[in-house]
Parts: sequence; C-alpha cells; structure tokens
Amino acid sequence: MPGSERYQFGEFLLEVAERRLSRAGQPIRLAPKAHDVLIVLLRRAGGLVRKRELLVQVWPEAIVEEGILAVHISALRKALNGGGATQYIETVSRSGYRFAAPVTEWHSTQPAAEITELCNRGRGHLRAASMYEVPKALAAFRAAVALDPACAAAHAGLALACCAQAQFRVAPFSEAYVQAKTAALRALAMDPSCAAAQTALGAVLFFSEWDWLAAERSLRRALDLDPQQTEAYLLYGQVLEALGKLDSALAMKRKALELEPHSSLVHFSFAFSYWNQRCYDEAIDWANKTLALDPAHPHAREFLAGAYMKKGDFQRWLDENVAHAQLHGVPTAALEPLREAYAIGGRAGLAKLFVERASRQPAAFPPMQLAIYYAEIGDLDSAFQHLERAIDSRDPSLVYLAVAPQWDSLRADPRFLQCLGRMGLIPTHQN
Repeated sequence: MPGSERYQFGEFLLEVAERRLSRAGQPIRLAPKAHDVLIVLLRRAGGLVRKRELLVQVWPEAIVEEGILAVHISALRKALNGGGATQYIETVSRSGYRFAAPVTEWHSTQPAAEITELCNRGRGHLRAASMYEVPKALAAFRAAVALDPACAAAHAGLALACCAQAQFRVAPFSEAYVQAKTAALRALAMDPSCAAAQTALGAVLFFSEWDWLAAERSLRRALDLDPQQTEAYLLYGQVLEALGKLDSALAMKRKALELEPHSSLVHFSFAFSYWNQRCYDEAIDWANKTLALDPAHPHAREFLAGAYMKKGDFQRWLDENVAHAQLHGVPTAALEPLREAYAIGGRAGLAKLFVERASRQPAAFPPMQLAIYYAEIGDLDSAFQHLERAIDSRDPSLVYLAVAPQWDSLRADPRFLQCLGRMGLIPTHQN
C-alpha cells in the first residue's frame, strides 16, 4: 500500500474512532498526522474482529518488522459500529509508529499449569513429525484455547499444528493455511512479543504464501525475542535452504543442535539438508543418527532409501523400503513388484510402475509426486503439467523446488525457470 494511501487510512481511522467515542460518551483525543502510518494494533483477544469472525489483514512490511496487525477499513467500520469493548480506545507510541488499540484485556480464570501442560503436550505431538500425531496436537492446542482464549502460546501452537495438517496432507492446503494464519495472527494480537507466534507466522509465510523475505524477518524477530527457540532455528534453516543458502541453513540448524543435542527432530533436519546438498553419504549418516534416537521415526528411512537410490544401491533402497513398510504394517510381499520393475527397467522402470498405479488411482498421488515420476520416465510435457498443478495448489513441498535433487531431471528445460519464477525463486545451479 503506497504511503499516501496509508496516510489517508490513518486519517480515516482517527476520524471514525473520534466520532464513535464521542457518541459513546468516552471523549478522547487522537492526535492526527502524528506519523505517516496509523495501524490498528489488536493486543488481546481481538475485540475488533472476534465476535464477527472478520479476517485480520496484514501489511507484510509492518508485521515482519514491528509485529503489527492491521484491519481493513471495512472490518474496522463494522467493528466500530458494533460498539462493545471497542469503544475504549487509547493511542500508544512504539518504534516510531502511533497505534489505536483496544484497552480491554481478557483475564483467564483457568489454572495456568493446565494450559501450559496442554501446550507442551501439543508441541510433543508436533515434534513426532508424524501425520498420526497431528490430530492429537490439534486437540491439545484447541483445548488450551478453549480454557484461555487469550493465550498467545496456545494460538501459536494451533497455527503450527494447522501447518502440519497441510504438510502431511491430512487437510486441504488452502483450508489448513487459512486456519494457521488466523491462529498466528490471533497469537500476535494477544502478545506481539510472543516468539512462538512469530515462528508460527513465519511458517505460514514460508510454506503457504511463499513470501521468503517476510518469513525470514518474522523468524529473525522470533529469535530476537527468544534465542533459545529450537523450532525457529530449524524453520529459519529451512527458509535459507529453500533459497539456496545451504551453508547458512546448516549454521542455523547447528544452533538448534546445540540447544537440543538429543532431538531426533533436529538430527533429521541435517539429513534433509545434506539431501538437498546432494551429499548422500552425510544424509545417510544423519538419517541413521535419527533412527538411533527414534527407531520408529516416520521419515528417516524414506531419506535413507532415497539416498541409496541416488547412489545406485538398489538393494539397500529396497531393504529400507521393506523396513519402512514393516513399520507401517505393510507385508513384504507387497513390495515385490518394485523389485521386478527395477530388474526390468531400473529407476525408469520403477517410475513407470508408479505412473501406471497413479493412472488407476489418481487421487492417491499428488500432482507434485506425479511430476517427479513423469520426469523419471522422460515425459517432460506431462511432468510440467503436473508441476504447474502443484504450484496452482500451493503445495508446501514445493518450497525446495530450487534446490531439491528430485527435480534435477527438469532443470535444463526452460519451463523449469518459469516455474521457479512463479514462486519467486531463482536457480541455484545445482548439479
């Protein structure tokens, strides 16, 4: 929004707020033209928007730099006309901005220990990095929110749980990320200094909106507020990785490892980094370290198998797939077609088998996966059709499109640059 429009919005807000307060018998002076920006800051339970479930909108350069929430003029007008808690408004100054903010606060009557326990339980479920744990995390955070609707940490955890829904494909992307963003913004509305809320917003900006700069700023803000937050270091490392800053990404993850040297979540993040660097021996090493900490880790064996395939070791690839299948109750015999397909056509034979299966069960294979399979068999036209579909749906796994080795067979095609451009990414010259 240009500066002149922001100024006009500020003038409008002052005028409407003063009229409303005057009619309510609550005279207050809101100094006009104090700054070139005037933004509504919702500090607590969101009195301006909660009852009517109005969408909170963000000016990105404000939210990532100052942790400020803004409300569209239409939402503000409806809220002010609604009366209630919004009639008590004061102006405060911070960081060179002037805000109009509701003064009323929510005072919880629930025991803090119970809310904290629910939030810790939710975080534990998320750290398991399993699709089966996501519903448990959602339930825990929602229970915490129900006990204390003004608990910023509970809303922040709920936002990350909604992000996990999308990443594990247990909910539609658009639905999950709308809920995630709403929860993250509510957390910031209640406590702008909540590091977990900034981390949650960074996750939404990264995985859903592909706003790389805003995600970085939000995560830097989170770490400024709490330098001990492991999740922020890991997520910041992921953002840097997606942008091709692989060494910087590893440095961020090492800070997380210093904080939690025995975390399987942190160890697995290193396997992921070395996978994107095409350092497959190191990826195998860190995946095995992850399994040493958590033998039932839901993704470590997948990365082991992928690394072995990249190294041309089909037997170990198959062995890891068998172990992974057994962990999930799949009989070994079900993998025999994979062995036969590889014996006939190698990696392309496997990809052809997967494409054939997808043609019979299209709903079981996301467009992103189909793009990789079609690229493996050399059908680049079909591969790019599916990749475009994945971009249209804003598949969160595509954040690594510029660096991940599974896309290498498409990089030489000019259409790949166009796909990167749609996402605001640049080539990283990976081999």
